[in-house]
Amino acid sequence: MDVKAMAERCPRSTPVGAARLARHRFFIMDSGWASVCADPRRDVHGILWDLALSDVRELDKYEEIHSGLYKKITQPVLRGGGASARALVYVGGSLKSGAAQPGYMEELLTAAREWSFPETYLRELQGFVPAHTRASTAPARKAPDGSAQSVQGVKVRPRFATPFDKGRP
Repeated sequence: MDVKAMAERCPRSTPVGAARLARHRFFIMDSGWASVCADPRRDVHGILWDLALSDVRELDKYEEIHSGLYKKITQPVLRGGGASARALVYVGGSLKSGAAQPGYMEELLTAAREWSFPETYLRELQGFVPAHTRASTAPARKAPDGSAQSVQGVKVRPRFATPFDKGRP
């Protein structure tokens, strides 16, 4: 979910900045939406929000807490400069992997680029984009001859994301 969508859903909340959830990895659940799960060798990057209590009910509804699509946990996250904070994290109710909903990873990549996440993060997210749409979402790169090339077919293991970035209406 981009900042605009989150701000519309949670109008009294504000983005604080980039944060990293250590010892977790990004994956797509069998429902087609993103989640994280424990992995001692990985980290997940996302945006930390100052979430107003009055916005929690609406966010719970959006994340479908009642149906079990997501559940809430509190986890420590690392902010820029190494400062830590406790964060409310919506994690998927399923650990079964699946394919992303159409257009979802493209939205997630757009938000990740807007927040200037590391190139390694962008490449790993790109690996979740369906092959038939990768050409349109891959960033242009300069080839040795100076021509632009897109990065296609990059096969990487997942590493980063945030469960707040679901591209659902």
